[in-house]
Amino acid sequence: MKFIIAVIKPFKLDEVREALGGIGVAGMTVTEVKGFGRQKGQTEIYRGAEYSTNMLPKVKLEIAVADDLAAQVIETIQQTASTAAIGDGKIFVFDLASATRIRTGETGETAL
Repeated sequence: MKFIIAVIKPFKLDEVREALGGIGVAGMTVTEVKGFGRQKGQTEIYRGAEYSTNMLPKVKLEIAVADDLAAQVIETIQQTASTAAIGDGKIFVFDLASATRIRTGETGETAL
């Protein structure tokens, strides 16, 4: 099993969620986060005053999938979340040692 974490632009969330549903992803966890990378923040105007923020709003997706679906999930996220601009995000992949469904006690891939 693989645990995939993707950090994407917030306006791409619905598009990515629909695309992942189309390839069989049964669920995910979504968290609103802030961060920065190469963008180094942005300058905004609030009540007539200009200020800089170095943390930009992003959305973090956490998805647990079977090994055979992982490559397709990564490709789908990359293609769907891309705007070809700096700040599109990152995808991280980890090996997932185990998973347990709390309600039934199922373990492994059947718990996903």
